Amino acid sequence: MTVDKTTLNNGIRIVSKTMPHARSVSMGVWVNVGARDESELESGLSHFIEHMIFKGTRKRSAFQIAKEFDAIGGHTNAFTAMENTCYHARVMDTHTGTMVDVLSDIFINSVFDPAEVDKERPVILQEIGMVEDSPEEYVHVLSGHNFWGDNPLGRSILGSPQNIIQFDAPMIKKFFSRLYQPERIVISAAGKLDHHHLVDLVQPAFETIQPGNGIPQRITPQGCSVVDLTHRDLEQMHICLSAKGLSITDPRRYTFSILNTILGGNMSSRLFQEVREKRGLAYSVYSFISSHGDTGMFGVYVGVAPERAQETTQLVLDEIHRLRKERVDDSELKGAIEYTKGGLMLASESIDNQMVRSAQNEIHFGCEIPLQKIIAKVEAVTREDILALANDLFHPRQMALTLLGPVNNDKEEIEAILFDPKRSSA
Repeated sequence: MTVDKTTLNNGIRIVSKTMPHARSVSMGVWVNVGARDESELESGLSHFIEHMIFKGTRKRSAFQIAKEFDAIGGHTNAFTAMENTCYHARVMDTHTGTMVDVLSDIFINSVFDPAEVDKERPVILQEIGMVEDSPEEYVHVLSGHNFWGDNPLGRSILGSPQNIIQFDAPMIKKFFSRLYQPERIVISAAGKLDHHHLVDLVQPAFETIQPGNGIPQRITPQGCSVVDLTHRDLEQMHICLSAKGLSITDPRRYTFSILNTILGGNMSSRLFQEVREKRGLAYSVYSFISSHGDTGMFGVYVGVAPERAQETTQLVLDEIHRLRKERVDDSELKGAIEYTKGGLMLASESIDNQMVRSAQNEIHFGCEIPLQKIIAKVEAVTREDILALANDLFHPRQMALTLLGPVNNDKEEIEAILFDPKRSSA
């Protein structure tokens, strides 16, 4: 599958991938603007705009927007991330024109009606409350803040209740017009489509967007080394360990993915086997990668009985330290490579995943990276690559440890585990 690309006169890029076997089309309007582009007082505005986009235009009410998609059996949604906001939809190929018309209308002609803003405000406050009521989610919010500190990457994408209460229609409109610039917009589509026909549908509306005065410079933070204990009356202790990661474009990202798989990325991973299968300490345990355009974070999450929190933290740190001391064995490496390849190949059969992949490649690399090239890079990862990367990323004095739950430990006890001098060198 090849990706076609057209750049409109105002700088908006349109990328599409034709999949003749499909019967549907997935399309996303991507804006390279997210929560990290907000000031402290603006924190939460990108996410608020995501909600408001569907709340009415000059020619469609919120109900009419929903009804038009339902009437063609389509699905539409949106999401906000640290660096991107995406408005996307999927319909049968025969309804591509309607999909483009509605997505264009809500993106370009949303009115941000003050009455709708007032109605949506409590909805977002409930969403914030829902996250705070889910300790497995909330510990990640706390962990991000602890690791990234005062940088915008350390804030919740949802914003704070104090900010949400203060936002009004003029503030939302000003932020939207200032940051939603053509050079930051990528329209991505995949499925049963013709690129030139797609451009003909998209161009008239999106070429009306005028260039603005530029985008704020993103500041690359350094990760913090800290232990944070947050007390809550819960049945479990929720533990999140954060460490230095890699950017999305770092050449070592393939090694990073394999390392993550080996440590805690699947059911045969070291953490899953050691913490859950062998010792029965946790139901949920995993490692994860959070990468951005210029930096990244690696993390481990586990939820355990409070009295086993120190033991489990010790086990997690021991497994991380082992990656710095010993080369992984050949069979473990081969299994992780095959697992990663399988995930890539399975995802390539999804129209939605292809739409996302094309957009992200365009945003971060300015071109499509062929799947076979990615697989070749994955297959080329060696034991020595993993050892070297683990030693570069995982230093006890460059980690943040967050505990959420019925904390009864002395903070110094936890710090002694995290900053154990025996782990300071591999």
